[in-house]
Amino acid sequence: MTSFQRRHPIIRTVKAVMRSGNILKYGLIILTLFGFIFLLQNISNEENWKYHAGAALYKFQNRIQSITCQRRPTFHQNHSFCSHLGQPPSSMEALEEQELLDMIEWPRLPSGSVTPALSQSSDPAHSLFSIVPSKNGKRWCVGDQLEALVHLHDFKGRPKRYGGDFLLARLHWREYEAGVVGRVLDHENGLYTVRFPLLWEGSAQVEVTMVHSSEAVAVLRRLREKRPDRVFFVSLFRLGLYSETTVCNVCLPQDHGPLCNYTDLRTGEPWYCYKPKGLSCDTRINHAKGGYLKKVITKKEALLFQSGLNVKVPIQASGTDTIKVLTSRKENSSENLDPAKLATSGYYYRGAWRPLEGITMQQFDRASAVTRCLANKRVNMYGDSTMRQWFEYLLTILPEMKEFNLESPKKVGPLMAVDSTHNILLQYRCHGPPIRFSTVLASELRYIANELDGLTGGPNAVVAISIWSHFSTFPVEVYIRRLRHIRKAVVRLLDRAPGTTVVVRTANPQALDHDVSLYNSDWFSLQLDEVLRAMFKDLDVLLVDAWQMCVAHHQPHHLHPPAAIVKNMVELMLSYVCRDRTRTKL
Repeated sequence: MTSFQRRHPIIRTVKAVMRSGNILKYGLIILTLFGFIFLLQNISNEENWKYHAGAALYKFQNRIQSITCQRRPTFHQNHSFCSHLGQPPSSMEALEEQELLDMIEWPRLPSGSVTPALSQSSDPAHSLFSIVPSKNGKRWCVGDQLEALVHLHDFKGRPKRYGGDFLLARLHWREYEAGVVGRVLDHENGLYTVRFPLLWEGSAQVEVTMVHSSEAVAVLRRLREKRPDRVFFVSLFRLGLYSETTVCNVCLPQDHGPLCNYTDLRTGEPWYCYKPKGLSCDTRINHAKGGYLKKVITKKEALLFQSGLNVKVPIQASGTDTIKVLTSRKENSSENLDPAKLATSGYYYRGAWRPLEGITMQQFDRASAVTRCLANKRVNMYGDSTMRQWFEYLLTILPEMKEFNLESPKKVGPLMAVDSTHNILLQYRCHGPPIRFSTVLASELRYIANELDGLTGGPNAVVAISIWSHFSTFPVEVYIRRLRHIRKAVVRLLDRAPGTTVVVRTANPQALDHDVSLYNSDWFSLQLDEVLRAMFKDLDVLLVDAWQMCVAHHQPHHLHPPAAIVKNMVELMLSYVCRDRTRTKL
């Protein structure tokens, strides 16, 4: 055998396959490899071989990769495994992190309990809620507060004795296109109180939904802390005609092979890939979602995630679920309500979102109004696909906006559009890894904090950010670290260019089934949402409350909210961009 054959990747692949001991499974591959060896022996010139056999070799390597990439390493670590990577937090940052984790701490199952049988878990069909009578003889007025009491029972009809169930509630009336989110209080004994502000005159109906039982939440908590690998990523490495694909993630077990370290030099955000066997780390071409690990829970646990049975199922009322709201009393006017006490940022009426504090919604029903607002402005949008929706929406309603073809995938970007007549520039770029898009060039992977540091800013600059969904499978510390870097960059931007408008979009609920629940449950999203709000609450930015805007709306939940909700989100942003700065202060 020649020295070229000894060092060539095909020969190394044969040896690796033989060492695996799985000759039967790879028998056909081995025969094909020997066919290539025979071809090599009959071609004297190495450059000739490249021209004659290159295409076939490339196809063969792709076949090998599709097989070997299925052998994914898994790891079982505690929640600190990912969080210790990257730059260590300062003492103040560590204190903030602990306060945030304490803030989102969820009631746990009784001490010492294991995952109970389905029959012992919360059953929405056996559970009930009732409206608490008004103090004024069942008379409710605008400005009052409505209470409902929820009783959780298990599948045998027995009352639950502990809390931790994940409930969503809204008060609505379809005829008025009105809706508002209810605040759920867990008494940790199977009873829950839901409180709604009464914000419109007329009829209102209570709706309570069990998203997950407390038993299911316990499974989700364990997955988040112990199995951050249940969504995995891959990168393609290539040099000439030879390529390899390896697994990547925020954290990888080092006992599966040497790692390529792609930790960002400026932010310290960690990212690793397994080093290709025959290529250097510098030959990385792209990034992509690899897939979802299956069988991450037991068959017993899987019973807790059944669509139509115990995942996002309505709870029925024991009596009436509807009330009549009368004209407000002077002392209880809706204008005098304290949004902080209500935990409500706004509500819908006649299909339009009405924020309760900080900003007055303007009308942008015509393209000309949007154009006037954005004239001479640069709008930079960063984040996930829920921010890309804003870019797409503005593109459809601005008639003179022309999109530039940057030869970028439509669902990935980067994207850019210009209205040269009115001097409007729209740009969208996805956030850095982890991101579950199909394929992103490694050169296009940018961290939001670094992008913000590259902006000039100023009165004509608008920045919109949405980053949440792709962090749902990781320990919360990973998300806190990312937001901390973005927050620091926002502060730097506002310091050097105080007139810059910054808008941050929060998380939103989505349609759930068994599989989605394990990777992108609303429970994960809610916890990230609360962390984001806390970390940005004291900054001069607008928080677009996507969570409440989706829960309060009559449209079904979806990862990418329907156009009616996106319209309200964008119009809230535009109302903030074009507010009267001399009168309005958040």
